[in-house]
Amino acid sequence: MRILGISAFYHDSAAVLIEDGRIVAGAQEERFTRRKHDARFPRHAIDYCLATAGCGLDDVEHVAFYDKPFLKFERLLETYVASAPRGFSSFRIAMPVWLREKLFLKDLLYKQLREISGNFSDRSKILFAEHHFSHAASAFYPSPFEEAVVLTLDGVGEWATTTVAIGRGKDLTIEREIHFPHSIGLLYSAFTYYTGFKVNSGEYKVMGLAPYGEPRFKDLIMDKLIDVKDDGSFRMDQRYFNYATGLTMTNRRFADLFGEPVRKPDVEPLTQFHMDIAASVQAVTEEVVLRLTRSLAAEFGIENLCMAGGVALNCVANGKILRDGAFRNVWVQPAAGDAGGAIGASLAAWHQELKQERVVQPGDAMHGSYVGPEYATAEIEAALDEAGAVYETLEHSDMIDTTARALAEGQAVGWFQGRMEFGPRALGNRSILGDPRSPDMQKTLNLKVKYRESFRPFAPSVLREDVSDWFEIDSDSPYMLMVADVAENRRRQMTDEEQALFGIEKLNVVRSEIPAVTHVDYSARIQTVKADVNPEYHALISRFRELTGCPIVVNTSFNVRGEPIVCTPQDAFRCFMGTELDLLVCGDTILRKDRQPAHLKQTYEDKYELD
Repeated sequence: MRILGISAFYHDSAAVLIEDGRIVAGAQEERFTRRKHDARFPRHAIDYCLATAGCGLDDVEHVAFYDKPFLKFERLLETYVASAPRGFSSFRIAMPVWLREKLFLKDLLYKQLREISGNFSDRSKILFAEHHFSHAASAFYPSPFEEAVVLTLDGVGEWATTTVAIGRGKDLTIEREIHFPHSIGLLYSAFTYYTGFKVNSGEYKVMGLAPYGEPRFKDLIMDKLIDVKDDGSFRMDQRYFNYATGLTMTNRRFADLFGEPVRKPDVEPLTQFHMDIAASVQAVTEEVVLRLTRSLAAEFGIENLCMAGGVALNCVANGKILRDGAFRNVWVQPAAGDAGGAIGASLAAWHQELKQERVVQPGDAMHGSYVGPEYATAEIEAALDEAGAVYETLEHSDMIDTTARALAEGQAVGWFQGRMEFGPRALGNRSILGDPRSPDMQKTLNLKVKYRESFRPFAPSVLREDVSDWFEIDSDSPYMLMVADVAENRRRQMTDEEQALFGIEKLNVVRSEIPAVTHVDYSARIQTVKADVNPEYHALISRFRELTGCPIVVNTSFNVRGEPIVCTPQDAFRCFMGTELDLLVCGDTILRKDRQPAHLKQTYEDKYELD
């Protein structure tokens, strides 16, 4: 039996197809349309899923949507009524869209599905799951646990912003919720807005900026903005926020509290003040989630925790939950944001609506999150020929050796292999790679390849068998969702002068044997790599280890700032020619920048709207 899961119309549209409870294919619409966070109906992603399964829409028994629009509309109305006439401008803007499209979402979905297949005529095939139940299902059902506490945290779904559920076998039950407008996700987004970054995409920049600052506003935030109880439940003082009724996240009272106005992005520089603000909201977030997880572990006596929702992408907080030890095991859905709701909706339909039993998979049921499109050698060569590229196709072992040697020589490599990742992280199939031992690699990749802010850190991909030799962690972290510190014996002691540096001045200080992936607080966002999950990537890092003694490579997503991660060989070649990457490896084909025709070079720096 096949179920098509859909997430759409708000942000990060996606489609997922499951067969008898097993994830067959999944992708985000942005990867095909090249529009970052594309929220439109995921027609391209659906077409991909159906093609991968070798079926048509007529062969799908159910279509599951990740959200319940009537409940969301209810929240919109009740929020306006409770605060009227304040908020009329945002209400007036929202109403036409709701009355034209979102309120009658079943009709809209039916119409779009009919365009895929004129034979789709049974409206009862369309099912709806609540937003946070979709998140919870995406976290629990693919997890490696028979039983778990499931915590979801994001901005807002219909009403819920935080939920606690218990999963056992095929059963998943929401136990309690925190409702809008009280939201740790919206609190973080408010500070994202205040520091001049884009809401729903810039939150990870705040997380990356936090180690450059001191959390000197933490007490002020917890005194004025959010009241956090011992069990982690919380309420927020809405007098400082504008998101419930206005068109911005914060208001003048918020700015007056901290003493500075909202930063104008790409006009006003980041200062120590903004770094301290980032450190402070990060510290508050960690305090909330640690109180929550400690309380839940004590209450339910279950050793496993699953997490999803946008806040679950905060890998710094996740790492602290793991190290805290209240839960023995922690598993986070790699597509923790709204795109992953498509997974949850389809699995919720399978287990909850259809009452099908659940079989726990070793490791997990996400297949490494490698469920996107892949391309055979002949397809890659045809695409490169059409683009006018100059390439050579090597034996597989020679390709691995050539790439590893290029990395060891300090080259920046575009790495395009196998099935594309589902979710926001590149996990070694659509990645830009570099040598972590290079003190210049972080700056090179940020400024010359990614065209993004210099402070942004990069993640290490490390062989699972070697992770504890280099980092203070000895558990699986396949999805780059856990932060751990670099091992003491790999660190370099800083001089007194270096210790005295503040803010962004800390960036160029070499802190360890692997400076390109060591953040200013000695932390790193870990991806562990196993041979049975990604044999090509494992082989590459193993060969790099043989050449250098280092079982780690720098891994960042294959794109530039504001661009979706590359999907096709054509995307990879365009990005290669628009940046200062030295080498492109697509399957077993190798492309060297200095051999490409000069007229194919592109100007990529201003190609995409900055995120």
